[in-house]
Amino acid sequence: MDPQVLVIFGASGDLAQRKLIPALYHLYKGNFLPEQFAVLGVSRTGYSDDDFRKEVFWENTYIDGGDKDEAFADMLFYQAIDTLSGEDYKKVRQRLEKLDENRKTAGNYIFYLSVPPSLYPKIPAFLAAEGLNNRKKGWKRLVIEKPFGYDRESALKLNKELQQYFLEDQIYRIDHYLGKETVQNLLVARFANGIFEPLWNRNYIHHIEITAAENIGVGKRGGYYDHSGALRDMVQNHLLQVVAHVAMEPPTTADAVSIRNEKLKLFQSLRPIGESEVEKYVIRGQYIGASIKGERVPGYREEEEVDENSTTETYVALKFFIDNWRWADVPFYIRTGKRLPTKATEIVVYFKSPPHHLFRNELDLLNMNNQLIIRVQPDEGMLLKFGMKVPGAGFKVKNVSMDFHYTDLTEADVPEAYQRLIIDVMKGDATLYARGDSVEAAWQFVDPILNAWKNQNNIKLYGYPAGTWGPEVANKLIDGDNVSWRNPCSNLTDSSDYRLL
Repeated sequence: MDPQVLVIFGASGDLAQRKLIPALYHLYKGNFLPEQFAVLGVSRTGYSDDDFRKEVFWENTYIDGGDKDEAFADMLFYQAIDTLSGEDYKKVRQRLEKLDENRKTAGNYIFYLSVPPSLYPKIPAFLAAEGLNNRKKGWKRLVIEKPFGYDRESALKLNKELQQYFLEDQIYRIDHYLGKETVQNLLVARFANGIFEPLWNRNYIHHIEITAAENIGVGKRGGYYDHSGALRDMVQNHLLQVVAHVAMEPPTTADAVSIRNEKLKLFQSLRPIGESEVEKYVIRGQYIGASIKGERVPGYREEEEVDENSTTETYVALKFFIDNWRWADVPFYIRTGKRLPTKATEIVVYFKSPPHHLFRNELDLLNMNNQLIIRVQPDEGMLLKFGMKVPGAGFKVKNVSMDFHYTDLTEADVPEAYQRLIIDVMKGDATLYARGDSVEAAWQFVDPILNAWKNQNNIKLYGYPAGTWGPEVANKLIDGDNVSWRNPCSNLTDSSDYRLL
């Protein structure tokens, strides 16, 4: 791997301490970091190098205990600046030049913007003014966290502003969902297995369902969340990216350009939900106070920094279609919400039943569809459900399961999402990062829903008690008498022996 410096703007903030520095330390312990490597923290806080090392490493409770390594601490450096002052970026340039000289990092820089979105266009402009976007001496890469805009118009504006100073192939839009091992493995499961790929189309699949459930509320993020909501916070980015992995066409090769081209085609194939159709295809809800295991849980409007009359959705369920040859008329369903009974993210592929029900009288029609369940988190793995004959007289059919858990595949330390994504940007592999045109296409699908909620006061916002599976009306989204949402438990296997709520 090339020698390089990772420059973290907002290095004294929460994300750096909770995710970035711990991820880097785990990569260091696993011998994944380049031999010539340094981290330069940049923020307003007036730390020295030693102060920074103490705060984000030695006293960081998010890093596992035990003997922490002095050699890693020696890779950490810090530069205090006013991030809104262009003049101060000279200090960043000078410090990087000194690191190049002392650490032999060859002018290769990653600029990680762990800052409020309002700074996304400003910092690249200031870096460019100091020549820190110039690739004549070493490569330069820019990493930004979501949100990538607030709607399509703001996403277009942000992309245009970023691309004034950095080329698209230098920009890495990080989505930690794409760093999850199970999401990545979707492509392998689909395209490397002859038992799945021939069936992965409208001829054999009845519908596909994606659930991303959280059992916590908004906590201390009420101020942010009240201006975002579940559709912006989860669907537009994380879950549409998962849809792309589930439904995209096979790429010509397994490289970043081919895979991201197919994702864009998929987003462009999403059938638009017009503003007049939103109430038919989209259900929104907001959790209300309830008692869970004898303890009262506050409703969303009671949370810190949330408007007492807020109409922000904490739950959204939607039905949509993909208008292409593979998926014509196959319904897709997404739901996500806070304060649901458990934390779980999974994809359920429902296969069509045989055309003639030979054992109709012996079959549980509510569970007649074969299902492939792909668990993204927790208890990552896959579960295949199919019917078998119960031993004894007659042809009584019962669903049985075959399951695979990722923990069975390896005893090695599997990189956590941020670890994997940081390794990829260090290598210059953009496969798991969102491309600008795909972000815009995803917003184009979501915008009419947001506009309808904003402009049509008659669209209902359903309350649901904390600890339940959301508004009951969401069950009506799913077509057919014999299918309903699969409510996951915290374990992949959902027998009575394993159900944990």
